[in-house]
Amino acid sequence: MFKKIDIFVTLGPSSLNKQFLTFINRKVSLVRLNMSHVNVNKLAEKIKYIKKFCTVPICIDTEGAQVRIKYNKKKFFIKKNSIINIFKKKFFLNLYPDNVFDQLKVNDILDVGFEGLKFKVKKTYLHKISLKCINAGYLENNKGVHVSNRKIKLKFITDKDLKAIKISKELKVNNFALSFTNTKKDIENFCKILPKENKFFKIETKESIKNLNLFFKTENNFLIDRGDLSKEVGIENIPPVQRKIFKLSNKRKNTKIFIATNFLESMILKPYPTRAEVNDIYNGLEMGAKGLVLAGETAMGKYPMECVKLILKIVNVFKKLN
Repeated sequence: MFKKIDIFVTLGPSSLNKQFLTFINRKVSLVRLNMSHVNVNKLAEKIKYIKKFCTVPICIDTEGAQVRIKYNKKKFFIKKNSIINIFKKKFFLNLYPDNVFDQLKVNDILDVGFEGLKFKVKKTYLHKISLKCINAGYLENNKGVHVSNRKIKLKFITDKDLKAIKISKELKVNNFALSFTNTKKDIENFCKILPKENKFFKIETKESIKNLNLFFKTENNFLIDRGDLSKEVGIENIPPVQRKIFKLSNKRKNTKIFIATNFLESMILKPYPTRAEVNDIYNGLEMGAKGLVLAGETAMGKYPMECVKLILKIVNVFKKLN
């Protein structure tokens, strides 16, 4: 008998409403709240609202060990060779978490977001750092930042994550995901915080790829986040890396791999997908994916319901043929 394929949907401005939440009942397996984009002070309110209209279990996706831009002005285009400053104390432009500032060095490369914006550290001062734009793009609040030339030290989980976990457990949320899982120790520490809950560990760094065998001996549920992983290994390497993960996981009976990011990215703006996107989803299922995760498509896209309908159609076709 064919085993169930889970569908997870990320909730956001486009989908945190009665119409969508009612629609997905009995259609999807989990609804996901991404703490990188959720104010922890509003988390309890969001969880209660979801439960009011939807019986689908909630998953809290932690921020984890990632650097982010904090920018309190409007989205702004930065030209190549422009000089901008980031500040140690909270000002209009700084980095999160706070301990990142003191770790940056001259010539570090900061790769910001997914639209090509890159900076090089030119000078460091006591309370500010000067950056030179080496690849033009838009500067926008809360975009992920990869220090692409070296590894910097980050806690495996943020203080905000710990607050979110506490609130969520009080409201009987039972599913949690650890972003940027790098080591077996990260997994063990997350399990200490959440000993009884259902946990997912996200594969999205070079370090996690190195530790796959250790991971698969330790826990069972893993999620490939191809967005941040593409920044780490290069977008051209996502196909072979994804296949490597499945090749290793398929040798282990109880290991489940879920795939996220960019499945139906074109449907953020259009009511239909590309052929390549549909093919990508089907390929993931053929490789052995136990679940598929919709992210920006349902969180901020114009057609969240159409995305869910389409991915269910593809899954049904796969089931009929397999």
